[in-house]
Amino acid sequence: MTWTFRHDDLTDRERRVLECVIQSYVETAEPAGSRTIAKKYNLGVSAATIRNTMSDLEDRGYLYHPHTSAGRIPTDHAYRVYVDSLMAPAPPTARERDRLRAELRSQNGGIESLLRKAAEVLGVLTHELGLAVAPGFDEAVLERLELVQASYERILMILVLKNGAARTLFVEVSDTIPTEALAGVAHVLNERLAGLPLREIRSTFRERLRDAGGDSNEHELLNIFIEEADHLFEIGSADSNELLLGSAQMLVGQPEFDSSERMRGLFELTERREVLREALASRSSPGISVTIGGENLDPKLSQFTIITSVYECGPFSGIIGVIGPTRMSYEKVVTMVEHTSRLLGDLVK
Repeated sequence: MTWTFRHDDLTDRERRVLECVIQSYVETAEPAGSRTIAKKYNLGVSAATIRNTMSDLEDRGYLYHPHTSAGRIPTDHAYRVYVDSLMAPAPPTARERDRLRAELRSQNGGIESLLRKAAEVLGVLTHELGLAVAPGFDEAVLERLELVQASYERILMILVLKNGAARTLFVEVSDTIPTEALAGVAHVLNERLAGLPLREIRSTFRERLRDAGGDSNEHELLNIFIEEADHLFEIGSADSNELLLGSAQMLVGQPEFDSSERMRGLFELTERREVLREALASRSSPGISVTIGGENLDPKLSQFTIITSVYECGPFSGIIGVIGPTRMSYEKVVTMVEHTSRLLGDLVK
């Protein structure tokens, strides 16, 4: 059967009952029955009325019976209604905010270290698996580059980007390049590449340098750059666009992973990260992004919810968030991810 959902056609009672079923299931991981809902929540109606309302919600695809249980469980569509229009966001407590800020400020390494810690602490605070993606530099604009003879067969190339960021990498050469040749090649490269995004440099490098002149040493070095342009102007950073994960142990104790099959699926996601990378690749828009269960395009993610936010890093941006079972405390996790994103943006400026 194919369901057609219009969230605005739920009555006030249906919305309230649906909200209570979701909250009960998130809290207990047990299917919610009408008696449980009547006792736990003051809805002002009888258990029989709640049972009829739950039956109507099931008929319309918002709830379902697991096996022969008398209780009901929310569907992905129910969680979507909850996230979009029912939940009351629960801001992080002062203690949570203080812990997060203290943990992140204690990191003295580079941005990779900061992001790894952010994913770890976010996972602990939300009881989900934290994740982070380092900023991508494809749209970074080259301000200038410098070439320095680092050793007999290695040249250090320094890429200085707009807004002060810099990246360095080594270029292998067959022999020592005279200082004059290094200066000449650096001049040509700056003349033809400065002011362009790295993405554009990679795609047009050969055309831009095809007619470059110079003596034999300069010509030899320019040919090396032409051959290796795709690699060189990815700025070869180990942390650029890298997917960083917190501890999967935060999920292991949850009932959704009490079977060996589901546990294998979880660890496959963390060990072979291509599925997660692809799922996060299109999340570049500002604000919170929530994909629930079957909303994720890859079937391997159909039992998971991914909640992320884009953080700003000067002219660049990355992703911070969590992944966990669809049964999660959305009102808490969404605000925690949002807060962590803002904090990261402040710390990496």
